[in-house]
Amino acid sequence: MLFHPSYHRQTSRLWAHSLRAGALTLILGSLSLCQAQANPAECTPLEALQPPQANTTDPHKPFFIDTSGLQNGSGAMPVHDPHNPLYPQAIDLPDETLPPANKTGNYILGPTHTLPALWQDIQPARGRLISFTLTSSSTSGYNPGTIRDEPVPCATGMKNVSTSQPGDPSILNVPGAHPAPWTRTVDVYVPPNIPADRPLPFLIFGDGGNDGIYPGRDLFALVDRLIEKHRIPPMIIIGVGSGGGDAQGSERGREYDTMSGAYADWVEAHVLPLVEQKASVTLSHNPEERATMGFSSSGAAAFAMAWFRPNLYHRVLAYSPSLVNQQWPHDPALPGGGWQLHSPWAGTPHAVPPQPGAALIPAAQRAPLHIWYEMGDQDLFYPVRPMPDGMHDWVLAGENLARVLGNKGYDYQFVFSRNAQHVDAPTIEQTLPEALEWLWRQHN
Repeated sequence: MLFHPSYHRQTSRLWAHSLRAGALTLILGSLSLCQAQANPAECTPLEALQPPQANTTDPHKPFFIDTSGLQNGSGAMPVHDPHNPLYPQAIDLPDETLPPANKTGNYILGPTHTLPALWQDIQPARGRLISFTLTSSSTSGYNPGTIRDEPVPCATGMKNVSTSQPGDPSILNVPGAHPAPWTRTVDVYVPPNIPADRPLPFLIFGDGGNDGIYPGRDLFALVDRLIEKHRIPPMIIIGVGSGGGDAQGSERGREYDTMSGAYADWVEAHVLPLVEQKASVTLSHNPEERATMGFSSSGAAAFAMAWFRPNLYHRVLAYSPSLVNQQWPHDPALPGGGWQLHSPWAGTPHAVPPQPGAALIPAAQRAPLHIWYEMGDQDLFYPVRPMPDGMHDWVLAGENLARVLGNKGYDYQFVFSRNAQHVDAPTIEQTLPEALEWLWRQHN
């Protein structure tokens, strides 16, 4: 995920919650404050970068950006038409109606995002919250970390000085990135009356800890209520803080947007053993009892954890996942980054793409995954102007994935939300109870 300048204005609807009170802490308010304190005169205007010309007219040339089905909205991002002919068919739901928790396929939410009745009688979380801190070291993994120094005191300075490699806008050159240490918080929630006589299912999500960006109401209290109603099995919830920063050149971007099993391996080696030790629980090793969840780039990480390590995870839940070309550093073996989960590298259109440009999921046998994810009609659309690579439309990425999953016969549900922005809080609060129920409905 990349914080677009207008994204801070868009998040005025999001609520900040303290994880120490049983929820997660939203950091966007502090980011907005930093931006407000910057001197606009010290920020390089985007126009001064002379970004490469975007190809929006010729689909037969590389890096084509299709703008059909888009219209200007009230915010910075265009509004996507859910019935764009580029997208797979989806079922329109009546306003304020949710997709069935026992069905698969593509669904379109109406524009009104009201709280489900379940939220009305939720009590504060009653379980145990255990927190611990991880710091980079010679044995921590991801050592050293990565940090991006902003060349000017501007919250979007990276976007104002980065450039694409000449002739290939899919490669972003990011000045100011260098090795640095990191510190992060891990939070473990153990619901009340959890069984102690067997290994336990768990859901692990990125962007947790003190730097979390989960914008909804109390996740832990929701889990308590869903368990009480037998809508999900008893499980442990684990929130892992990111390594810091955002997008290309940051540790957060490095971990979440890299398309490999590296992050899942790091969690397995450096996080889960400490969770078991400090919370006095035993976690299941059955991939059917392990779920990943994330928001934006941590949503991309949720997909990567399951796709590249299906021996570890079978269940994925994501809001506005960055299934786009956010991988940094650039990897010539996968030049489209997360875009290549579902679609070929955009530099070779209308041809069977040679390796390494081929899409991964269409070329592979169906994996035993259960996938629920959402995109908003005002989700991100090429937020970094110097990178018109044909692979940075968040909604198109989600739609392309839905087509691939449908064609391959996956167990999935894709929700397109009207009147919804990137990591949209009202949409999350409206859909999360059913999303969790859907994700775990086949658990025995």
